[in-house]
Amino acid sequence: MTREEWYNTLQQRNGADLQQKFSSSCVTVCGLGGLGSNVAISLARAGVGTIHLIDFDKVDASNLHRQQYAVSQLGMCKTEAMKQTLAEIAPYCEVVTHTVKLTEENLSIIADCDIVCECFDNAECKAMLVNEVAERYPEKYMVAASGMSGMYTGNTILTKKLGKRLYICGDGANDVADDGTLFAPRVMLCAAHQANTVLRIIAGKLEV
Repeated sequence: MTREEWYNTLQQRNGADLQQKFSSSCVTVCGLGGLGSNVAISLARAGVGTIHLIDFDKVDASNLHRQQYAVSQLGMCKTEAMKQTLAEIAPYCEVVTHTVKLTEENLSIIADCDIVCECFDNAECKAMLVNEVAERYPEKYMVAASGMSGMYTGNTILTKKLGKRLYICGDGANDVADDGTLFAPRVMLCAAHQANTVLRIIAGKLEV
């Protein structure tokens, strides 16, 4: 499939104006676990033009029950494994990888993108990213997640706008430290909320 064929296919599905917005957008996905791997795939399928992937970890067997990786990718850096997967799904999406632990010191690697997806599984890292982006990059949209553990009903997974450019997806209550585990369906629901929010932001469908 050529680039033109790929673009035309997306344009037929999404409409010319909307696909132009998607194709010219850049989104950073911070963390490529259960949330981030699903978010990245959803954005690539929609035709987002550029996706930055940030994670320092490698694919482990324990990831396979909820994260979008294959047995053949065990031992690979998650950034490279996800780039490989996205190349099969959306061959003309520009994927930029940063195989690092995101910190206050290297936060400038997110500077090129308009929307940041917080997909970490560590509370301190989540707080750092949300706070630092709000302070240093107030023009960026942040789509974060909180609460998707356990086997509770999926109907409590919601998207809330907490600030002019901050959205939180999840139930806001259930933490893996209390529930003991995560399951793919509920994590995927939260990731779908995040990806859907990103696409709505790009489309200009902003909550008031």
